[in-house]
Amino acid sequence: MTHGPSLFDLPFPDSPDPELERRHAAAFDGALCGVDEAGRGPWAGPVVTAAVVLDYDNLPEGLNDSKKLTEAKREELFDQIVARAHVCTASASPATIDALNIRAATLAAMVRAVNGLALVPDYVLVDGRDVPRGLQQPGQALVKGDGRCLCIAAASIVAKVTRDRMMARLEGHVPGYGFAQHKGYGVPQHQVALAELGPSDHHRMSFKPVRFAGP
Repeated sequence: MTHGPSLFDLPFPDSPDPELERRHAAAFDGALCGVDEAGRGPWAGPVVTAAVVLDYDNLPEGLNDSKKLTEAKREELFDQIVARAHVCTASASPATIDALNIRAATLAAMVRAVNGLALVPDYVLVDGRDVPRGLQQPGQALVKGDGRCLCIAAASIVAKVTRDRMMARLEGHVPGYGFAQHKGYGVPQHQVALAELGPSDHHRMSFKPVRFAGP
């Protein structure tokens, strides 16, 4: 089922308002879900999505857009979120990204994350401009939602920490590219490694800098 803008669209300010969000969640019996992704831009590794249904009576302190937090704070909040909330992650591999394109692969992974939640949400809030096709519940997209909505902020933290950990582990399997440091993004170190080693099986060949790289 596809949901575009609806009569149920919820208002959100430019920064999180916990009491407003609590009231929104209460309108859906607490089953309000935030969704975000990490890793749309890198040249290598998966894109990771997360869906989070918060307990608004037991919120981790300091929830914010993952990009505004230190690595240590993200790790701290990650542990609190998974302990206190309903959480599910889903990813799309470089091969899937190449086959579908990054946007379609990300949206499909978001649907899998929502569908994997133990608590079925009644309403879904998605960071960005798109409500993914395939959701079984109404929802809305929030531009810069990770800085406006606590449940999306929580999803951004879970997605970011999960992907960073995946890329750090990948460094042990594919050494030489510096994945543990730059997480697959197109930094100069990564560009030099691509020129010397060529792409690995974990690179996104549909991304132009990778497609034309190699010794």
